[in-house]
Amino acid sequence: MEKVTLYVPGINCMHCVHTISTELMELEGVENVQADPETKMVNVDFVAPATTEKVKDVLAEINYPAAE
Repeated sequence: MEKVTLYVPGINCMHCVHTISTELMELEGVENVQADPETKMVNVDFVAPATTEKVKDVLAEINYPAAE
């Protein structure tokens, strides 16, 4: 299993957390998502076929792009 932690500055509230978690869990291979509006960090545990790039792509599509 791979893990990635991303800084997502657009997270402001629990609604944001719910949206991010719901959308990322739909990505095949994603097994766990934890988002924190205070730190603005998103932790994702995944296996293939999910990749860090696919996780970032989903975040960008739902208007919560990860900061580089």
